[in-house]
Amino acid sequence: MDMNTIEAVVPTTDPSQWRDGDAWLAGGTVLFSYGSTELKRLLDLGQAGWPAITVTDQGIELAATCTVAELYALPQDPTMNHREWPGLALIRPCCDSFVASFKIWNTSTVGGNLCTSLPAGPMISLCAGLDAVATIQSPDGNSRSVSVADFVTGDMENVLAPGELLRSIHLPAVALSARVAFRRLSLSNLGRSGVLLIGRLDPDGGLVITVTASTKRPVQLRFPAGQVPDAGMLADAVGDSIPWPLYHDDIHGLPAWRRDMTFKLAEEIRAELLGESMGVSGDFWPPHDTSPQPSTQPETPGAQKEASHGN
Repeated sequence: MDMNTIEAVVPTTDPSQWRDGDAWLAGGTVLFSYGSTELKRLLDLGQAGWPAITVTDQGIELAATCTVAELYALPQDPTMNHREWPGLALIRPCCDSFVASFKIWNTSTVGGNLCTSLPAGPMISLCAGLDAVATIQSPDGNSRSVSVADFVTGDMENVLAPGELLRSIHLPAVALSARVAFRRLSLSNLGRSGVLLIGRLDPDGGLVITVTASTKRPVQLRFPAGQVPDAGMLADAVGDSIPWPLYHDDIHGLPAWRRDMTFKLAEEIRAELLGESMGVSGDFWPPHDTSPQPSTQPETPGAQKEASHGN
């Protein structure tokens, strides 16, 4: 979409240059889709030169400008082979949850998805589910850290003050070391996520279930080691933690359906992580292999043969 009010595009990563009428521009997939009648300048991060992904023993640092395509490639990077991080298995299902074309994947950014702050934002789901921490730079030269679970405060609402810039997102090694489970539901085939839950069984035995898409902001249920719930206790916790007004209401799902499916998927995750059962609803998670999304499709000998011949 053309934005005929734009007077200048300014390449910069300096929040002190921000002024009223500005917007930060990363991939721009949402900004140019929605358009604007008020913006005067775009502060372009396209030439920032930030390393998209930095991996250390402490975890994974994602630049806000890291694209979905770059993140999708990470689990298969040879440098990750020695990492005992089961949480990496969440990356591709969350990327698949964009249900977007390769053009979007190569343009849309992790930071942009967080800053748009839609309930169905799959990078919000991934980062909140892995206890990620966002680093935010301010126009006054200071920076602050906010957990991604607290970064999003409502439908298209977040903690960013005018001029603040999301610089990076850190995925901690302790969360990446956890056993994980993923569930996603949509009302239509390859539709926008109506419910998306991520579960973790941490190395210390604690259980964490993160609810997104069905709610206007992420909701986390945390159970310390020794207090992991049974089915009834989990249902009570979900009911107590998510009041009715917090369930999202739009064309992609009524609050009543989102609530019912949140209870259902939370119990599936609990049972899976505790080894009680393996019921799987929705798409994008093994062993449920009916999704057309690439991360869930097993390779076949025929496919490998075709690939080897460049077909």
